[in-house]
Amino acid sequence: MNENLKKAPFSAQINLSKFNMQDFEKATDEEKRQQEVMGEPTTFFKDSMKRLRKNPLAMLSIVILALLLLVIIFAPLVVPYGYADIVKGTANLHPMQYSTSELKQIANGESVFPHLFGTDSLGRDYFIRVVYGARVSLGVGIFASILVLAIGMLYGSVSGYLGGKVDLVMMRIVDIIYSLPDMLLIILLAVVLNETLTPLIEGTILAKLGTNMIALFIVFGLLYWVGMARLIRGQILTIKQNEYVLAAQCIGTSTARTIRRHILPNCLSVIIITTALQIPSAIFTESYLSFLGLGVSAPMPSLGSLANDARAGMMTYPERLLFPAFAICLIVLALNLLGDGLRDAFDPKLAK
Repeated sequence: MNENLKKAPFSAQINLSKFNMQDFEKATDEEKRQQEVMGEPTTFFKDSMKRLRKNPLAMLSIVILALLLLVIIFAPLVVPYGYADIVKGTANLHPMQYSTSELKQIANGESVFPHLFGTDSLGRDYFIRVVYGARVSLGVGIFASILVLAIGMLYGSVSGYLGGKVDLVMMRIVDIIYSLPDMLLIILLAVVLNETLTPLIEGTILAKLGTNMIALFIVFGLLYWVGMARLIRGQILTIKQNEYVLAAQCIGTSTARTIRRHILPNCLSVIIITTALQIPSAIFTESYLSFLGLGVSAPMPSLGSLANDARAGMMTYPERLLFPAFAICLIVLALNLLGDGLRDAFDPKLAK
């Protein structure tokens, strides 16, 4: 006992003697992990979003996609040209180049909006055409992914939950669909729909997309959902063996309610990840179909059709190919990195 403790009152000596010095030792790693487990309650979604925010590539992808969306939404409000507007005397301009008539307007003190990406061979502003092309490609990708999600989730849920002979027959149908050539179906449907749908959609918004794009959506609805259906079926085959599903069945819960309330929420990670990765796949499919001339109808642009049109003047005007190609690469890369980040965040097996 040190000198200060000897000089303290007897009551203080008694109180100090009750302290256990082991209580003041640093916590071990195991005790720290237990404290983390005993921390404030959270949900699966909040915990996954916390992990997503720690992924720098995923956050960078979100920033890039947000900036692209802002440009796609607000650029047509600022640029005074439409995607089909032909400005006389401005054909084949390089980026930030003015025509002779525009230079005269500038000399007279008039304001002229610059052609940021130049113009095409008809004198249409190339920047606004790339913006509308990105809008079409993103719209196709998102709509196709929602279509794949709806069909695949419904089909896979029914097949996995019912099981038995129903599952056997439904999966054999999936195997048959896997063997169908998607490109051949798109071409055949485009030819058939061109004869039957063209008079029906004339004058509507569908006429701007054309029968080729309608055929593409139909093929997505017929073929591309099988991967989603298989993934969800595999998850449900495992989840339906849990006790809470058996308890729901014992109290008379209907099949639809059991799937909707107890099974599908536990497949949320697979659904989010697969849908996020389906969007860039759909965009790339639309782009190369448009590159082959099976995309949207002219003059409506898409990134693939712009790249296809730029082949003729690739040596003289290489920027016409670079701008849409760079936009395709940027969108697809950002969406793929975001999909990888969502997979790492929402898959509990990958959580550290």
